Formats: sequence, C-alpha cells, structure tokens
Amino acid sequence: MARRVLLKLSGEVFGGGAVGINPDVVNDAAAQVAQAVRDGVQVAIVVGGGNFFRGAELSQRGMERARADYIGMLGTVMNALALQDFIEKQGVETRVQSAIAMSQVAEPYIPRRAIRHMEKGRVVIFGAGAGMPYFSTDTVSAQRALEIKADVVLMSKNGVDGVYDSDPRRNPEATRFDSLTFTEALQRNLQVVDAAAFALCMENNLPMMVFNMNDEGAVTRALRGEMIGTLVHA
Repeated sequence: MARRVLLKLSGEVFGGGAVGINPDVVNDAAAQVAQAVRDGVQVAIVVGGGNFFRGAELSQRGMERARADYIGMLGTVMNALALQDFIEKQGVETRVQSAIAMSQVAEPYIPRRAIRHMEKGRVVIFGAGAGMPYFSTDTVSAQRALEIKADVVLMSKNGVDGVYDSDPRRNPEATRFDSLTFTEALQRNLQVVDAAAFALCMENNLPMMVFNMNDEGAVTRALRGEMIGTLVHA
C-alpha cells in the first residue's frame, strides 16, 4: 500500500516570517510536495493561518476568542487556495476541502472523498481548521491524519529542526531529541506542538515527526519517509 501522510504547514511558513504570502516560499513547498507525489506518496496537508491572523493573540487583546478563531480559519483558506495554485502549476492535481462551507472555492470536508482523491494521486489541502473555535491547527492535523488513516503526521516548523528539552531560541544549551515518546513530551511540557495533538496521537498510536521546513529539500525527504528532525512515538 502507498505511504499516506498528513503534512502540517504553519502560516508562518507561508509568510516567510512576514504578513501575507511569500510566493517564493510557497512555490518551493509546492515543488517539494509535487516531487513526493510523483514518487507515489499520498499527501494531505493542513495549513495554518498565522501569516494573516492569529486568533489566540487577538483574543488576548480583547477580541472575543470564538470570533478571533473564526477569522483565523478564514486565513487558512486563503493559504490553502494559494498552495493549491502553486501545486497545480507543478502539474499535480489538488483539491481544497474546507471545514466551513465555501462551495464556490472549496469542497466540504468529507474524509472518504479525501481518501479517494489521494488514491487517485491528488493532493488534498484542508482549510478552515476544525470549523470550530478553540482548536489549534496542530490538533486538527492529528485529527485529520487519524480520519484519513495516514501513516504519520509531519509537523513542519519554521526554523526549529525538531523537539528540544527547552526552547532553542531562548536557550543556546537546549538539547534536541532524535526520538522520544508522547508521554515524555507531555510530562516535560514540551510546547513545540500542542499538548492536545500529542495526546490524540498517543491514544491512537499515530507517530509524529517534527522537522525544520527551511532545510533544503526537507519536505520531500520527510514525505518520502526519511528520518529528519524528531520522531515522537507511542
């Protein structure tokens, strides 16, 4: 059976660290995804929206959390449509599925249809998060991966090449793990990925790999199954 993976791309990746979409960065990611699909990998992608709007941060500034989260979900759909365009320019068919009804630009989220698309060699991009407030796109990535029966969930990070025992941006002495268990990650309160995502994967024995999106060819290598970054397992 073909390898089936769920790739999480954060909004920060799309913006190249700035607000909006950086076409060079998105084109590079699209080319790497297309290469893996041509190699026979079945790929689904969950996109974040932090390059447009961060719901959690706005809610701290007084905006109602649920409304802020919905605005953030709309940002993820913009990223999904941009990524769709760049992947299709690489000659690979894609479908965008949205958890919020947007029938003119995206299909509704239907897991069986997503699986069928992947079996036909199409990339499926999931937008609008879970369609509900209070859920991060990390948690949605784990949920979608389980529902489409992915072999692994790949968490790409912007400038962080795996899971460390403390924040490497603040602590130059931080040590990176090659692998660790979900239990260890939760007990140590390692916040590189949401605790809810760790817990979902742990309960359902779904491995997770955390890697640096910015390394040369990292997305293709991760999709193909190369060991890069940190493997978190049950």
